[in-house]
Amino acid sequence: MSKHYLAVGSASGLNALEAHSCEQLGFSRLLLGPGESYSASVPSDREIVLVMLSGTARVEAGGKVFERVGKRPNVFAGAPHSVYLPRGCSFTVTASTRVDAALPSGPSSLDVAPYEIRPEDVNAGQWGTLNYTRRFREILVQPDGRPASSLIVGETITPSGNWSTYPPHKHEGTSADEANHEEMYYFRVASPEGFGIARHYSPERNFDDTHVVRDNTLLSIPYGYHTYAAAPGYASYYLWFLAGDGRKQGVALDPQHGWTQKVVGMA
Repeated sequence: MSKHYLAVGSASGLNALEAHSCEQLGFSRLLLGPGESYSASVPSDREIVLVMLSGTARVEAGGKVFERVGKRPNVFAGAPHSVYLPRGCSFTVTASTRVDAALPSGPSSLDVAPYEIRPEDVNAGQWGTLNYTRRFREILVQPDGRPASSLIVGETITPSGNWSTYPPHKHEGTSADEANHEEMYYFRVASPEGFGIARHYSPERNFDDTHVVRDNTLLSIPYGYHTYAAAPGYASYYLWFLAGDGRKQGVALDPQHGWTQKVVGMA
C-alpha cells in the first residue's frame, strides 16, 4: 500500500478512510447487520452521497424519511440507489437487511434539503470499444439538474480482461479545457481472489506507480494520469467521485496515448 493506494476497513459500523493523499475528498464505508442503525451528522462544510452498494435500509435525514433505499444484492447486479446528505444534516441509517454502503464526501457551501437518487434516475450506458469497453452509471453529475456543491459521483463496471478509464487522463487544471479536480476510485472485484491493475503516474512529479488492485481498496488521485485494467476472468467495479473547482468535468489525455481517443469514447 502507498499514500495513493489504500485498503478500506471491513468492520461492523463506519470504516472511515483517515490517511490518504487527497485534500478535498473523503470516503467511508458503512457495514450494518439487519436491524442495526448508524447515526451521525454531516460536518457544516461537507456534503455526502450515501451510495448503497448492497442491501436495503431506511434513511432518515433532515426531517425526511426515505424507505427501502437499496435493493441490489451487489454492485454488479444493477443501478445504485443513493441519498444526498447536505452539509450540517443529521441522519440515521437503519438496515433492513445486511447493508454495505459507501459515503464519499466533498466540500460544501450549499444549503439544500436531502434527496433521493433512485435507480431509475441514474444515467447508464457504455463507454469505449473493443477491449476498452466499460459500463457507466452516473449518479450525481452536471448537468443532471440535481443540486450539489462540489461532488461528482458515478460507477463503472469493467468486464473481465478489459481496460477502463482509458486513454490515461488527468484533471489538474493546467489548460483551458482541463478541470482542476481530485478523484478517488473505490474498487470491488467480483471474486475474492480476483484482481486488476491500476497505473497512476505523473512525469512532472517524477512518479510512476502500478498497483495490484484487490477487492475493497481505494486509489486516491489528487493529481497525475490514471488508468485501470481488470484481470481476465474477473469483472471489477469502481465508485468514482471527484471534487475541485466547479462541477464541470474536463480532462487532459496523456499525449503519448491520446490518439486512441479517435476510436474510443472517453471516461
